[in-house]
Amino acid sequence: MGRKVAFIAALFGALALVGPAQARVEVQWWHAMSGVLGDRLNELVEKFNKSQDKYTIVAVAKGNYDEVTNGVIAAYRAKRPPEMVQIAERGYMTMLLSGAIVPVQDLVEQKGYKIDFSDFIKPVASFWSYKGRMSAMPFNSSTPIFWYNKDHFQKAGFDKPADTWQELEKQLYTIKSKGISECGTVLPGDFYWSLLENYSAINNQPYGTLANGFDGLGTEFVYNKTKVVSQVARLKKWLDDGVMQIAGQGFSPEQLFTSGRCSTFVNSTASHGNIERNATINWSATFLPHESDINPPLNSTIGGGAIWVMKGHTPERYEAVAAFLDFVAQPETQVWWHGATGYVPATNRAYAVARERGYYKDHPTREIAVLQLSRGTPNENSRGFRFGNFVQTMLAQRQEVEAVFAGQKQPQQAMDDAVKRGNEILRQFEKLNAGKTPETERP
Repeated sequence: MGRKVAFIAALFGALALVGPAQARVEVQWWHAMSGVLGDRLNELVEKFNKSQDKYTIVAVAKGNYDEVTNGVIAAYRAKRPPEMVQIAERGYMTMLLSGAIVPVQDLVEQKGYKIDFSDFIKPVASFWSYKGRMSAMPFNSSTPIFWYNKDHFQKAGFDKPADTWQELEKQLYTIKSKGISECGTVLPGDFYWSLLENYSAINNQPYGTLANGFDGLGTEFVYNKTKVVSQVARLKKWLDDGVMQIAGQGFSPEQLFTSGRCSTFVNSTASHGNIERNATINWSATFLPHESDINPPLNSTIGGGAIWVMKGHTPERYEAVAAFLDFVAQPETQVWWHGATGYVPATNRAYAVARERGYYKDHPTREIAVLQLSRGTPNENSRGFRFGNFVQTMLAQRQEVEAVFAGQKQPQQAMDDAVKRGNEILRQFEKLNAGKTPETERP
């Protein structure tokens, strides 16, 4: 009897030792994805959780990007932040200077992972890096491309959209004059990103001083002195002439294109999933146009978001975070994510793997974004935009452009006013963050 009791005691003692060692470390990742993209994100998390038995990532949808940002700020102040959070590119400076983050490159290297950060596509790597070190893990990287109705262009006598704005304008007016479609193009909901910011990058136009904010908080907007003014005037002319429509009455810009009402549409490459599923037309896509006197055009810039790591957690949880970030960076993961969503593969190796497997033979339009982002060598006009309170400055600009569309202001006056308002917002951000330096300490 005594030997039996001793055996049972020993067995329970062994189980007590084994149990904690097998318990998974759980960490939270707050994100802004919903709908189909949210489903794909959950699928990605499930793939990681099933790939190993040490860690569990819990994906928590927290609304749109602004709601996620506000939520994580409140959680950090309450000392209850998630381990990871997805923040849009417009929040880069806010996160970098927050004092609340752990730089991802420092974290993964400390935990012994060998991510080749030099292999990230140039505009992606340069945007999310500070002094050559990755601040956040690129996740859902996108760029706008030019979608078009193939049948409409063929009926008008064109093989595809022209490369330049000048020739494209002629095509759109021809399509309208022949009555081929209700409108030549539809104004994107995020026209400030695709038709003003990316327009500036591709056409080598400065948007702000100090390399568009990359070189310091003292940056000022200058797009009121560039081709952006004539671009706004062009869009106004198209609107007045009925060549361009603004979505409304229950229709989104995407629906006006996929239904065949409008012949062209500028939107993120991440629209692939919706367009493939919803379009009732014979569609394709190509590069964004450039001005006829700009040759060669430069790279476009990224949109989307990245994964930031928050301060205030245990070494064990940072182990889980580092393992997940390493998983996200792997070529196989990147290729799957690229195919499942339309977002670009963040690394050159992942892009090479997709090409080697013949992916773009069956999905040629999904390569456009990668090629457009990789075009040439990014310079201070095309690396991207690092402006404090960038959402607020964008909203000010949007209001001024909409005043042009409504006939209330001329393009030059509107852009002058947008720059003035934007620079006031930049000075507020500069004052608030005076003396702050980006977080460089390891966890």
